[in-house]
Amino acid sequence: MSDSDDPALKAKLLDFAARFPFFRHMGFEVLEMEPGRAVVRVALRDELRNPNGHLHGGVISALIDMSITQAMLLTDTYREVRETRGIMSSVDLRVKYLRAVSEGAATVESTIVHPGRRIVHASSVVRDDQGRQVALGDSILMIVAGNPPRSA
Repeated sequence: MSDSDDPALKAKLLDFAARFPFFRHMGFEVLEMEPGRAVVRVALRDELRNPNGHLHGGVISALIDMSITQAMLLTDTYREVRETRGIMSSVDLRVKYLRAVSEGAATVESTIVHPGRRIVHASSVVRDDQGRQVALGDSILMIVAGNPPRSA
């Protein structure tokens, strides 16, 4: 069974995301998650504002980075990482800020553009509550397989 067909794994990953301290601290909420795609939301709160009163750009960057990870978790590429105790790491994350978010929430949709075995390319679009694009993200991830588990 591939990870994309495993509802128990998906439920486990969504539960982990809901309890993960950094996600809770930031207020990140995973709305959708499937192989190669994720949608994540963060509501604007006072502690996430920059000195101008808008959603801080670092929050948007973190939102993009973590939603890309969520989009990877049910892919066959990431299954190899999980099974071999390998690593997946962002080696390049670019964010283009288009407009400020001064109220409501920001929602990002991330998709895996190229799910290579060693190099992954992902793309993200962040929108405000009115559906306007507020940022675009682009990332390259490096996949390093670990050692396969030993048979008994």
